[in-house]
Amino acid sequence: MRCGYTTGSCAALAAKAACEMLLSRKPVGRVSIVTPGGLPVEADVVDACIGEGCAQCAVRKDAGDDADVTDGVLVYARVEHAGSGTGAAGSKGVPARESEVSVDGGVGVGRVTLPGLEQPVGAAAINATPRAMIASAVREVCAAHGFSGNIAVTISVPEGVALAEKTFNPHLGIEDGISILGTTGIVEPRSLAALRDSIELEIRQHAAMGRRGVVLTPGNYGEQFISGHFHLNGAPVVVISNFVGDAIDCCVREGFTNVLLVGHIGKLVKVAGGIMDTHSRTADCRAEILAAHAALAGAGAKTVREIMSSVTTTAALEVIEAACVGDAVRASLAAAIEDRLRRRAAGACDIAAVVFDAERRELFRTSGADAVIGESGATYE
Repeated sequence: MRCGYTTGSCAALAAKAACEMLLSRKPVGRVSIVTPGGLPVEADVVDACIGEGCAQCAVRKDAGDDADVTDGVLVYARVEHAGSGTGAAGSKGVPARESEVSVDGGVGVGRVTLPGLEQPVGAAAINATPRAMIASAVREVCAAHGFSGNIAVTISVPEGVALAEKTFNPHLGIEDGISILGTTGIVEPRSLAALRDSIELEIRQHAAMGRRGVVLTPGNYGEQFISGHFHLNGAPVVVISNFVGDAIDCCVREGFTNVLLVGHIGKLVKVAGGIMDTHSRTADCRAEILAAHAALAGAGAKTVREIMSSVTTTAALEVIEAACVGDAVRASLAAAIEDRLRRRAAGACDIAAVVFDAERRELFRTSGADAVIGESGATYE
């Protein structure tokens, strides 16, 4: 699969080209940088213009084969003279003063409104690595021209306001645009990694706001169940997709003391088997796990075979109920899930689970769930 380059690389490329146009007063058709990961990136320069004391241009984002909502958008950089500076190299034998480069966001680049993110509240959502890339690219041009004046760079993404609604940004308190991101400068086609990073970012943000209890759920079904059965009383709910283990690890790192996992049996039955990434491509042992617990509960071979041939967990549960081992299986699953969760948390927090069925009815909860529900800041109907 083909790699691409980050919005941070686009911003640095555009800033470098705009600075070159500002200082040379000549158009630039193509520009290149070396990314923090050591790989060179080259791109065409589009929509360029040179004004009095300023220059602006754009680079089109290429995300490669990654499922990135910013693929194809134009990332603009406006570069202009700012404040004092000699504007030329230093005296003979005296090193030239290095240009000071300020970086800010314009239209379509979000603003941070909540604590816990990499940039402080009020700052443009341009992360540290892209900021360093932009400043380095601009200083490289300044040095080549013997220029030591100050430079102000403004990064804009005209489509960013609309695109932000398709990202986690509104949920994270980043308003009015997208974030300028990237650590290596290169986009690898791993959209799941980006999703996991966003989930961990949300958990860190809640920790930064002083929360010590959190409710985790895999997705929409869990949110619906929670809204129908819980009074949250300020307890945050984080949708974690299939990343049960990674989410727990992040909660432990961030100092949460109470973690409640709420999910559909189709997802959480996998946790009973120690599966902490519940995506079907990773592991789909639902029938096997249910069959094993049914056998432990005394179900006969015929019942076990019927469970193994069930297409869904709902169908398997019907088989279990018909065999009159439902209560025992639920108790056995609850104990297994509790054991796996506690082992993953390694004693660093109180952790429990509530499991529901396809009709959004509670099937069972682990033994410590009642205490964790209250301590997380939620109450249960």
